[in-house]
Amino acid sequence: MKLAKRLQSLMLGLAVTAANAAWAGPAATAAVDYKTATGGTGGPMVNQLNLQAPATQIAADIYSLHTLMMVIIMVIFVAVFGVMFYSIFKHRKSLGHKAATFHESTAVEIAWTVVPFLIVIGMALPATKTVVAMKDTSNADITIKATGMQWKWGYDYLKGEGEGISFISNLSTPRSQVGNPGEAPTEKRGENYLMEVDNEVVVPVGKKIRIVTTANDVIHAWMIPAFGVKQDAIPGFVRDTWFKAEYTGTFRGNCAELCGKEHAFMPIVVRVVTAEEYTAWVEGKKKEMAALADDPNKTWTIDELKTKGEKVYTANCAVCHQGNGKGVPGAFAALDGSAVVNGPKAEQIKVLLHGQKSGKFPSEMPAWKQLSDTDIAAVITYTRNTWSNKPAENIVQPAEVVAARK
Repeated sequence: MKLAKRLQSLMLGLAVTAANAAWAGPAATAAVDYKTATGGTGGPMVNQLNLQAPATQIAADIYSLHTLMMVIIMVIFVAVFGVMFYSIFKHRKSLGHKAATFHESTAVEIAWTVVPFLIVIGMALPATKTVVAMKDTSNADITIKATGMQWKWGYDYLKGEGEGISFISNLSTPRSQVGNPGEAPTEKRGENYLMEVDNEVVVPVGKKIRIVTTANDVIHAWMIPAFGVKQDAIPGFVRDTWFKAEYTGTFRGNCAELCGKEHAFMPIVVRVVTAEEYTAWVEGKKKEMAALADDPNKTWTIDELKTKGEKVYTANCAVCHQGNGKGVPGAFAALDGSAVVNGPKAEQIKVLLHGQKSGKFPSEMPAWKQLSDTDIAAVITYTRNTWSNKPAENIVQPAEVVAARK
C-alpha cells in the first residue's frame, strides 16, 4: 500500500508537469527562432536528426509541439520504468519481501484514470490551437492551384498578383544521373538530386499563400516540410492549405503519396523572394507565356514540329514511354510501332486531349489538355516521324487540335 501511495504522488506530479509544459506551448513556440535557419538548404540535409528548420510560424509551432510531446513522453517513460525497475530491484523475493495482497484501491483507480486524462488534455490544448490555425485559409494574398499528375505538378495562379500565370513543373534532374530500368546512371549525382525542377513556384515573402490542391489521375500530396504543409491532392476533390514564409530562400518537398512508378520523381520547389523580385518575376512570366502562345492558325513545317515536339516529348512523355519509345512492358504502352501512332491522326489527337483507359495496362493514359495546341500538334508529329513509325498521316497542325477541342 505504501508503494501505491508513492506511485499516486509521482503520477500526480507528472500530470502537473505535463500540464504546465502544455500551457507553455505558445511560449515554447516563440523560443524557436526560425529566422536563423537561412543557412539551410530548404530541404533534407546530410545527417539531419530532427525536423527541418521551420520557415513559417506554423512550422515553428509544429516543431515546438514535437519537442513538447517528446519531453512529456520521455518523462512518462522514465517515471513508469523507473518505478517498475526500482520495485523489482528493491522488493525482490531474494531480500525477503512478499508481494502485497491489496486490491480494489479507490485511490489508485482514480489516479490512473484521472492523471492520463489530464496529460492528454494538457497535450491536446496547444495541438488543437495549431491545427485550427493550419486550416484557416481565409484572407489569402495569393491563391495558387496545384494539380498533381503522373508524375509532375501543374500550377495555376488564381488570385492576387500573378493571376493568370500557369505552368507545368517537371523534375529537372537529368536521366543520366538517374538511369533507366536495367541501366545504371552515367553521371555523378548533383547537389539537389531528385529535388530540382524546371519551373519553380515563386511567391513573395511575408504574404499568405493559399494552395488549392487537386489531381487529374491518382492521389498525390503537396508537401513542403519547412512550411509545415502537407495536403492531399485527390481527383475530383478540391482541398486547400496555406503558408506564409518568414524569410526568402528556396524550399523543397515531394509528393507524399505513393502515386505510381515515378512517385519519387515529382519534387516540389518553392522559391520565396522579395516583393520587388516577385513583381519582376510576374512581369517576366507573363511575357514568356505570351511569347509561347503561338498562333494556332500558323502552318508549321514538319521539321519545325519535330524539333519542338522532341522537347515536349522529353519533358512530358519520356518518363512513361521512355526516350526510345519502347515504353515499359506491362506498365506503359510502347509508341514505337503503336497502332494508334501509325493509324489515323484524329485518334491520337483524341487520346492526348481526353486520355485513354484501354485495360491493357494498370495505369490509364491521362488527358493532356493543359498543353498548348501547338505543343500537342508538335509531339504527335514527333512520335509519328520517329523510331520505326511511318504512318500515312505523318503531320498534325495546331489548327487540327483546336478543331478537336470543340
